[in-house]
Amino acid sequence: MEYLIGREEEKAISQRALLSEEAELVAIYGRRRIGKTFLIRNFYQKQLIFEFSGVHNATLNDQLANFAQALTRSIKSLHIEPPVDWRSAFSLLESYVAPLIKKQKRVLFFDEFPWIQTPRSGFMQAFEHFWNMWASRQENLVVVICGSAASWMIQKVINNPGGLHNRVTKRIRLLPFNLSETEAYLKSRKIKLDQYQLLQLYMAMGGVPLYLKEVNIGESTAQALNRTCFTKSGLLHNEFKILFQSLFEEAVHHMDVIRALAAKPGGLTRNEIIEVCSLTSGGGATQLLEELSESGFITPYVPFEKNYRDSIYKLTDEYSLFYIKFIENSKSHGASNWLRLSESASWKSWSGLAFESICLKHDQQIKKAIGIADVYSEVSPWRYVAKEKEEGAQIDLLFDRRDNCVNLCEMKFSLSEFVIDKKYAAALAQKERVFRQKTKTRKTLFLTLITTHGAQKNDNYINLIQKEITMEALFKN
Repeated sequence: MEYLIGREEEKAISQRALLSEEAELVAIYGRRRIGKTFLIRNFYQKQLIFEFSGVHNATLNDQLANFAQALTRSIKSLHIEPPVDWRSAFSLLESYVAPLIKKQKRVLFFDEFPWIQTPRSGFMQAFEHFWNMWASRQENLVVVICGSAASWMIQKVINNPGGLHNRVTKRIRLLPFNLSETEAYLKSRKIKLDQYQLLQLYMAMGGVPLYLKEVNIGESTAQALNRTCFTKSGLLHNEFKILFQSLFEEAVHHMDVIRALAAKPGGLTRNEIIEVCSLTSGGGATQLLEELSESGFITPYVPFEKNYRDSIYKLTDEYSLFYIKFIENSKSHGASNWLRLSESASWKSWSGLAFESICLKHDQQIKKAIGIADVYSEVSPWRYVAKEKEEGAQIDLLFDRRDNCVNLCEMKFSLSEFVIDKKYAAALAQKERVFRQKTKTRKTLFLTLITTHGAQKNDNYINLIQKEITMEALFKN
């Protein structure tokens, strides 16, 4: 079986479930293609005695027939006929499992859990009865329920107000690989790319394992992106709509929010999103933003010295931004398409935004690299929209430190050594000045530069920059 890369926190949670002296109900959720099923199958391969997966838009009879097939595969020596309803299905499961858990811990795995619950099927009621009346009393039993529809898992399982209220004992939210895990994953597949190539790949695909699995041995990043994104048979050519439609019932509204944020790199507030996307300002908008956040597509950031109500939402899914920017409206296909696009002005704009987004995701690595890992600090963006005859400014990443200092971070993606010219030096000085004026902070400000290949130490650099790190720091754990 393929080696399980990273996922240290998730493995620790899974291990605690195995070592527990009571029944465990583990809920795992995350977007499609993120590796949820692989994690469970790999980690519990020795304890897994039953696995059943829901099928999208299948009928009740089809789901029950699939359940019978899954149970037949587990028992091996006996053919199971499809049960008449879910109560009967769980009764069969109890009879099979009971003798196997008398002396050792065993695992039951329900994959794509939200898809099993078809209208008027009675599945959730039957599962609640199964867990509350039998499974929860079996100290050698771990039941894992898994779903890609993060919002459904949270509302119907984790925050269930009925029979499953407070029944989930362990919760795993699976997110994409970080850069370090991406590097390790591709290395395990014998893919040899340097960190600059890996960074560009991540900027387009993110850390989604199934996307990264598409990269072939001996390919450059440009070749891999050409093949997977710009040929009609490429996995990522039409993935965008498929992805959202499989996760959300009214996916058109979710895609509208993604597009709105793709057009506003600095992010939008909740009220701005509602206005731009013509949403109703109520529970529906709140739920939609929560669904996208929990699925890892967008991230709310609390601005400097503000509270959660003032959150700025940013698009933090690399593939979505890449798709909207380049794939969706691409008029040509073929081997040289990405190479042509990567020489355009839009590529320069996109690469800068994508690099900034990656830096925001790797804030802990940045903290360690600038030497403040042990200093309590809050990570946030900050912006000031200029009024008449005023100066505006935007800072996408800052560290507000308990030791009375603030690191104002500037992130620059470049093909070679970055140069702070006179114009950019003036822009940096303005940002620092406006930040000081509008926040009225008395803290010490450290302009911090994050680049791919470092920066030239000219007079502008020496006069402005107090800390500098390069992309190598982002690849560390």
